[in-house]
Amino acid sequence: MVPLAAPGTEIYTAKRGEAIPTIARRYLGRTSYLTSSELADAIRHANGDLTANILKANENIIIPGILSAPVTEKAIAVPKDFEVRAIYLTGIMAGSDHGLRIIRHWREVGGNAVVFDIKDSDGSVTIPYEHPLLGQHNVYIHDVPKLVHFLHQQNMHAIARIAIFRDERLVKAHPELAVQSRRNHTAWRENGKLVWTDPSQPKVQDYNIALAKHVAQLGADEIQFDYVRFPAEGDQKDAQFVYQNGQPEATKAEATQSQTTKSEIAAASPDDETEFCPAAKATSAPAVKRRENAAHGASRGTHSQNQTAPEGRKTGCNVAAKPRGPQRTDVITAFLKKAYAELHPTGVLLSLDVFGVMAWQRQVDLSHTGQDIVGMAHYCDVLSPMIYPSHFFGMDSIAHPGDEPAHFIGESMDRFELITKGSGVVIRPWLQAFHWRTRTYSPEYIKVQVETAKDKGGIGFLFWNAANDYSKPYTAMPEMKSANFKSGQKDPRYFRGDELPATTNQAALNPSK
Repeated sequence: MVPLAAPGTEIYTAKRGEAIPTIARRYLGRTSYLTSSELADAIRHANGDLTANILKANENIIIPGILSAPVTEKAIAVPKDFEVRAIYLTGIMAGSDHGLRIIRHWREVGGNAVVFDIKDSDGSVTIPYEHPLLGQHNVYIHDVPKLVHFLHQQNMHAIARIAIFRDERLVKAHPELAVQSRRNHTAWRENGKLVWTDPSQPKVQDYNIALAKHVAQLGADEIQFDYVRFPAEGDQKDAQFVYQNGQPEATKAEATQSQTTKSEIAAASPDDETEFCPAAKATSAPAVKRRENAAHGASRGTHSQNQTAPEGRKTGCNVAAKPRGPQRTDVITAFLKKAYAELHPTGVLLSLDVFGVMAWQRQVDLSHTGQDIVGMAHYCDVLSPMIYPSHFFGMDSIAHPGDEPAHFIGESMDRFELITKGSGVVIRPWLQAFHWRTRTYSPEYIKVQVETAKDKGGIGFLFWNAANDYSKPYTAMPEMKSANFKSGQKDPRYFRGDELPATTNQAALNPSK
């Protein structure tokens, strides 16, 4: 006779040779646990601390944490100037036991937010989601409301990252939605790679907005758009976009007058984000491993020798005359206006990752990326420039920019604050949490970036490490907290220490053991 199950549990009768991890995977979606290994451990504990994985035939096993209904979660409203102190996690990491340990540790050292992937720059969607353009895909975050609830339980702000227009999966499945080649009338390739959707294609825009709205409804507090831009590498003259339909050929040529190569522009993406200067002669730089800690967003920095320099400084870049007709900047701004109008009523914040170089607002950069910061600032709550010092290669005659964080963080922040003045947008920068192209990466390096960004008007910060290794920030955070009000200063030196309202510290889903 099968025993009665206690509230919040269920009795499972095992088949011969069944393993506890297999049963845990089967039951995970019906329980309060986030990972199958967590549930497997709980099953062992609930059944007298079982040590064996293999069960006997007809053995009755208690399954703990059974939910009476699926978890639902709502966004916790915070003002846009809420001071976020965040780290980034891949979708695979966020849905793993190791990821949960990272989140808990980040909270312990003073963090209050996590950025996690919903759609990465290869187009991989990490959550269960159905859409005619998506098809079958690997799921790593199986229950978004459950993950967000866990973050809220930790008193943490949940930021869902979506890479927008760089989407390798989508263009391979639907090449008609890719940027098109003028020469051969097929999908255009960026330096031989088929990775870019057409940002002006309505179906592409609608797909991304629909995904963002879906995630907002699952309880995320903030939606973060990355790769909100046009491709900046490859043969620009050969690239044809929907928004150019009907334009005279001469106007199209003006809009794409320069051909850029990978050595001249480091794509701004969480994979390889470098500041760039298309018109400048580039020097070769070591190739960066995919998602290894070069910046994200097809150009989170640049390997160009004559990188963008502030006005009045010597630079190898020439400013091109503004072309006629609709421009890439018009497309990006219009897309954001539409997305913001649909997302804002849901109660989430909208933040945008942008190239650090865009603070200089040079026409050559605007014409390639379409990232007009002045226009974009009106259709988001937060701008997050990717201002990793190591990516300002060749700028300001500094041989090792990665070793000058105060200079490059300060210069970038000054310019972003200036060009967004009066817009009401919050500047919350991405900071370097990796050792690429710097000899001085350390907890002190972290502290210099945070202090400089705050002194220059930044509110909060995001740490980027593609491998999700935050050992240096882990050390730096407690040190910054303890030094915040030393020497009798009135204002905190590093950060204010904002926290979510105390009433949001919700009860745990997991029953006490």
